[in-house]
Amino acid sequence: MRQVAVSIGSNIDREHNVRTAVRALRTRFDGVRCSPVYRSEAVGFDGPHFFNLVAAFMSELSVLELLAGLREIESRQGRARAGNNFDSRPIDIDLLLFGDEVLYGQGLDVPRGEILDHAHVLKPLSVVLPAGRHPVSGESYADLWSQVAAKSVALLEEIELSLD
Repeated sequence: MRQVAVSIGSNIDREHNVRTAVRALRTRFDGVRCSPVYRSEAVGFDGPHFFNLVAAFMSELSVLELLAGLREIESRQGRARAGNNFDSRPIDIDLLLFGDEVLYGQGLDVPRGEILDHAHVLKPLSVVLPAGRHPVSGESYADLWSQVAAKSVALLEEIELSLD
């Protein structure tokens, strides 16, 4: 069993799509824990604000099986993965962590680089796994967030949204 963390984001029918993705994860995995939902600006393009959160759970799946399952959830919610990563989308589920594994290449980016680059990923991760440690830097997510929060200028607003 490995501790897994995924980021979930949507800027099209945000409330519905975020809730649907969380429900889909909870039907596949036991003990899914979710951060609060945060509203943030689109990154890399002009578009509606995103709702973002992080979900953490334990999994026995291989990394490729897990990724296939995440892509299936996205597909069922209308996500078409065409060449442009910088566009509005109904749902985006990215694998952030797969235990303590460091997996780059062959379509893998684990731990996901966005953890250290984007407040909308690091903040919810620091809430769900505050004592967890980044597999490369060894720093806790809570400590990493405190470093970023002191200098972050990105819009990041907690949203009251029930995920049950």
